[in-house]
Amino acid sequence: MKYLSAFLLFCILTSCQITETININPDGSGNIEVYSLQDENSMVQIGRQNFSSERFIDTTFVFRDYIKKYQETFVKFLKEDQLIFQEHANVKMQIKVDPIQVEHFNIVSSDFKKIEEVPNLYESLSLANSLKENFPIARKSYKINYRFDGTTFKRGVIILDQEKFEEDKKMVDQRKKWYAKYKVIQSYTLHYTFPRKIKSVSNEKAILSEDKKSLSLEFQLSDCLQNPEMTNLEVVLELKGFH
Repeated sequence: MKYLSAFLLFCILTSCQITETININPDGSGNIEVYSLQDENSMVQIGRQNFSSERFIDTTFVFRDYIKKYQETFVKFLKEDQLIFQEHANVKMQIKVDPIQVEHFNIVSSDFKKIEEVPNLYESLSLANSLKENFPIARKSYKINYRFDGTTFKRGVIILDQEKFEEDKKMVDQRKKWYAKYKVIQSYTLHYTFPRKIKSVSNEKAILSEDKKSLSLEFQLSDCLQNPEMTNLEVVLELKGFH
């Protein structure tokens, strides 16, 4: 499972396309998915030319099964760390590396009854790695908070560790300057679908679907890593029964 941490680090520092998809049902339940794809053409540009030598991997698991499988390791963690693992119990993960078909991606997803219950899916893979390898948990310096009251949807970034956040920004800035000479793909796309038509969106760059129930919003990944709050979003839906 050590490839998990390597994949995450490579995604952050090089070429990656991340798509966050949320589908919300009329009762407020739904599904959230984070899909991360490495772009082979970009990797070749920066010198990752031995992709074909990597071993084939295609694994899917649910975090709760990981907790059971590595129970001996799980009980060694502090109680507060065990609670963090438990928060991700229902998260499903898939990692695929296919050197023949040139595929390298991971998918992290979770169903929810209320979107407020969704854990930080951007930590799920690293938490799984920590559990299997008995590594200390490395938390992200910020988390994404979701809210939906039936009419208004809010996506907001909360900084948890300002000092670590500033260090992370410096690292991203250094890597961003280094990769500027290459034509690499670093996209971060939000794609959300709601149970009713969208009345307004706080970000004017959002593109609405023809039926106005979905939106897409794209950013430069490196920009988001330096300033995650730029992805904050508020979506207001039309009132029920409105014509």
